[in-house]
Amino acid sequence: MATLPEFADIVREYQGMVYSMAFHALQDRHAAEDMAQDVFLSLHENLHRLESAQHVKHWLARVTSNRCIDEIRKRRYRRGPSLEEVPEPRARAEQRDLLLSRQLRQTVASLPATARVMIILRFQEDLELSEIARILEIPVQTVKSRLHRSVNLLRDKMLRRQTAVTEVKKV
Repeated sequence: MATLPEFADIVREYQGMVYSMAFHALQDRHAAEDMAQDVFLSLHENLHRLESAQHVKHWLARVTSNRCIDEIRKRRYRRGPSLEEVPEPRARAEQRDLLLSRQLRQTVASLPATARVMIILRFQEDLELSEIARILEIPVQTVKSRLHRSVNLLRDKMLRRQTAVTEVKKV
């Protein structure tokens, strides 16, 4: 059995990934911080079950993804702050069209829980399909079909949004 890094080293290495996934899924800094803390607490409690450093990364991504999906589903029944009330994360230097970036973030945030997590894991976390399959514990073909549907849904929502803006400009 391979030795695992110390818990503090694991937290330092993966806290950015866990927080980023939670923030992009929930669009709420405080909720993302709470979720990251809960995920690492759960890791501490289950560390003895993990087999390798690579297993730790996948475990963290899977647990974070599942908790994000659960939290998104819970939020359907209770209203939190709107996206406009949540402070914007710092803009990256490579972003060119800030309005489009904001619209894309808002549109991703409006997706159903599973679609949102699929988009985040693939495009924000840049995970391969096989990694997503391991994290979510589903077949790669299921990942492909769900990701395809998620991208199509995102595209349709963005097109509808663009059409609505164009219609408003005509009036």
